[in-house]
Amino acid sequence: MAEPHHAEDADYFAAGYCRGQLLVALPEINDGPFHRTVVLVLDHDADGALGVVLNRPLDADVDDVLPGWADVVTAPAALFEGGPVSTNSALAVALLQPVVDDTPLGWRAMFGRVGLVDLDVPAATIAAAVAGMRVFAGYAGWGAGQLEAEIEDGSWAVVDASDDDVVASQPQDLWRDVLRRQAGDLRMLSTFPDDPMTN
Repeated sequence: MAEPHHAEDADYFAAGYCRGQLLVALPEINDGPFHRTVVLVLDHDADGALGVVLNRPLDADVDDVLPGWADVVTAPAALFEGGPVSTNSALAVALLQPVVDDTPLGWRAMFGRVGLVDLDVPAATIAAAVAGMRVFAGYAGWGAGQLEAEIEDGSWAVVDASDDDVVASQPQDLWRDVLRRQAGDLRMLSTFPDDPMTN
């Protein structure tokens, strides 16, 4: 992918790119790996997009997979299902502390205080610099123009992300919580039943 764009790059946002925002799955996605997901878009440019699903904790502890990192991740200390691509690999997304003297070893900034952590670096090297962290098995990926087409088709709502979303204490509730803070029809969707046939 191309180098990450900066928030002040007007052409970047004019092109409809979603880096740093949330994709909230709409009812049009009624099954499959993205049903009722909230995806944080880590990068998006003309070549495609990459993100992680924030609301799918797995039945596996980080410590079982990455010994030494359990004390760094935010509760619940579970591994998360980041998406259907490269599910055998781990991707760590973290928030930097509001004030950090130096960029820590193993940190790759994405946008704002959000960045990726190199899990090959000793956990103690970066622990004090991060305010919260999640580890994801796999990620969500789209080819050139694919995400834009899915948004246009009504599969996703694109909404602003907050730092709290990245490390939500109740990640399983994030889909409804994000919709509830929106206006109009999106807010109404937070009451959409799990099974529309029961409505």
